Amino acid sequence: MGEKRKRSEEVGGDDEHGGGKKQILPSMIKNKDKRSALHAKLKHQKKIEKRKKAKARDAAEKRALELGPPEKKIPRTIENTRENDETVCKPDDEELFAGNDADEFSSILNRKSDPKILITTCRFNSTRGPAFISELLSVIPNAHYYKRGTYDLKKIVEYATNKDFTSLIVVHTNRREPDALLIIALPNGPTAHFKLSKLVLRKDIKNHGNPTSHMPELVLNNFTTRLGHRIGRMIQSLFPQDPNFHGRRVVTFHNQRDFIFFRHHRYIFESKESKQSDSKGNKDKDVKGEKSSQGKMVARLQECGPRFTLKLINLQHGTFDTKGGEYEWVHKPEMDTSRRRFFL
Repeated sequence: MGEKRKRSEEVGGDDEHGGGKKQILPSMIKNKDKRSALHAKLKHQKKIEKRKKAKARDAAEKRALELGPPEKKIPRTIENTRENDETVCKPDDEELFAGNDADEFSSILNRKSDPKILITTCRFNSTRGPAFISELLSVIPNAHYYKRGTYDLKKIVEYATNKDFTSLIVVHTNRREPDALLIIALPNGPTAHFKLSKLVLRKDIKNHGNPTSHMPELVLNNFTTRLGHRIGRMIQSLFPQDPNFHGRRVVTFHNQRDFIFFRHHRYIFESKESKQSDSKGNKDKDVKGEKSSQGKMVARLQECGPRFTLKLINLQHGTFDTKGGEYEWVHKPEMDTSRRRFFL
């Protein structure tokens, strides 16, 4: 005990020689009245300092408003700091628009013909494959499912071409889980091979809705390069170009960092009651406290499913041909040199 007192006296003596006073905290005072008085005094000082800071902040804001609104800061993201790409489409690119009128999808997108889709599976089907295909049939209008059996894919392409199908979709499964999509534009291609991941079926989505048979609206986001533009037109050719807005169905393909996110929603309009209390002085004492309800229209989205993510593996000229086919674009591991390099 004596050593502790000597040490505290030495510390106090150093403070006195240095000219500084040691701050006394309320927890150091044993007397309750003095402790509470000191606590109130410190609390009052903090409140005064807080008011001073608020006044200084308000004065700085007024000065800033007089000078003009400050520039809005744009956060740095991977998307807006992406590497420069020469193939990014521009609105005044005449060559691009001329190519759109002569490509494989122009007849459907110009409404000269209606899309007709054939959906099939790989030879070894799984349990979740048919459930996924049944939901694809509800998403894509005028789509038909045919069992694969033991037929070769080239024969299926020939059969679909003879039956006037415009596209062929093959759902590939691995370990009882759909893991790839093959989309073939008929009769002359191209063929796109996608990796499929993060599949969530309609029954697994909380508070999901049931889609109607109306023609959906199609939303394509962020397909900016020449390759992305071509993939977007291929996806667009799967759907009719005359959406029925009464059905309130929306199908979205959102490209972000070369991952294509698929979502299927329907938007709902609801009348929400906004309650307001009426008080009009002493004359309306009886009315005071009553609440009048006014209708207010509110829009919200309800997901219908399914939900999945696509990533382009390759794009091939013509219909499916593994041996002699020419590829427009193939993704290779050595192409991933930077996180800020995107191809779609």
